[in-house]
Amino acid sequence: MPAPTTTYTRKTPGGRRITEPALVRWGLTAIALAFLALFLALPLAAVFSQAFEKGFAVYLAAIREPDTLSSVKLTLITAAVAVPLNLVFGVMASWAIAKFSFPGKNLLITLIDLPFSVSPVISGLIYVLIFGRQGWLGPFLEAHDIRIVFAVPGIILATIFVTFPFIARELIPLMESQGKDEEEAALVLGASGLQTFFRVTFPNIKWGIIYGVILCNARAMGEFGAVSVVSGHIRGSTNTVPLHVEILYNEYNYTAAFAVASLLAFLALVTLMIKTIAEWKVREQLE
Repeated sequence: MPAPTTTYTRKTPGGRRITEPALVRWGLTAIALAFLALFLALPLAAVFSQAFEKGFAVYLAAIREPDTLSSVKLTLITAAVAVPLNLVFGVMASWAIAKFSFPGKNLLITLIDLPFSVSPVISGLIYVLIFGRQGWLGPFLEAHDIRIVFAVPGIILATIFVTFPFIARELIPLMESQGKDEEEAALVLGASGLQTFFRVTFPNIKWGIIYGVILCNARAMGEFGAVSVVSGHIRGSTNTVPLHVEILYNEYNYTAAFAVASLLAFLALVTLMIKTIAEWKVREQLE
């Protein structure tokens, strides 16, 4: 009599039980772990090993280099402007889309998704065509000594464009799943619009906001394509951290390049940890 095969049982969302052989379960697990090791763990290990290859003193010297500090400062300034603006827009757009019906609602949703379908390089070129010296508004800006392209304002505008869907796209399904019964009850009881938002809506979406802000901030600090087009690559002036890493690497200064890249890698790890916690909290709210 043959020995019974070890099986595992799982439930589908509809409650139906599916029995899977142990070989399938372990095979899928092995593939997933191999994928994570190849595309996540190995690159991260390579970045940090190259960064500290010549010792901590060399690593620290590369981080303290004036151009590096300037790129870090510009990256933080860009994120500090782009993320709050995207937060305000994302919350307002999500609240309007999830809680109200109005003409142009589908158009607004389409516009929110637009940066996902447009290459960041193309979006940067659009800003150059509009605000560049030979662009539509170029002569006016030059006549009034206003610099947008190849300056900090252009970098901020490009970053805002590529990052503004993240918060809205996280909040819209969360708000829609929660419905609007609680808000309507608060309004019936005499609460104002702001009171309804801060006392009823906000507590239910705060972890979704945190999750969206984390993703938005990570993309803002790591954006390369759009920023590369509008920055002009002025060393010590318009280079963000990703652009500075590229310059160091192209100059064959590999240790410094990986040292600066490790800052972004560390940011990615912190983002991943906070993202996991936020996802867990959001999943709890949906359940």
